[in-house]
Amino acid sequence: MKKLNLIVTAACAVLVMQACKNNAKTGTTDSINTTTTDISKTDSTKIVSVDTGDAAFAAKAAAGGMTEIALSKAAAQQATSQRIKDFANMMVTDHSAAGQKLSDIAKAKGMALPVGPDSAQQNTINDIAKKTGKDFDKAYVNQMVKDHESTVDMFKKAQTTVKDTSLKSFISNTIPVIQKHLDAIKAIKSGM
Repeated sequence: MKKLNLIVTAACAVLVMQACKNNAKTGTTDSINTTTTDISKTDSTKIVSVDTGDAAFAAKAAAGGMTEIALSKAAAQQATSQRIKDFANMMVTDHSAAGQKLSDIAKAKGMALPVGPDSAQQNTINDIAKKTGKDFDKAYVNQMVKDHESTVDMFKKAQTTVKDTSLKSFISNTIPVIQKHLDAIKAIKSGM
């Protein structure tokens, strides 16, 4: 009888140890399976085919917006004209909002956007930021006119070529803002 009790106790101990070992494996396996399931659910809802032209437009628009924000932050500090400083502050506000909307669209579509201006744009920022006084004001205003003219053209062209409906909506909503900026900076330039 003692021998039987010893065998039963040993068998129970082995079963308990095996159960603990299996639970540890199951817990790990369940965590991995849950993660895999969560990822596959997420991936299946985010699989979006993005047109290369749409992605190129989004990247170019994002880099341009970041360039204008950087230049305008410098202008808000360095400009001698209050009118230019006010314009620069409007630029930072409007382009930051547009940049966030574009970033949200890109994230939803799985598009990669640049994290900053490209090297040519950064060189322009650096060159203008080195200027002082009226030279800074003139360089900033001239750059804003040039950038906004090309941006309005780029957005109008993209309005007819972009395929993604979210990007089309972004473009339609952004063109009037960019046009307002262009009109405002041209008025500032004519008053210099």
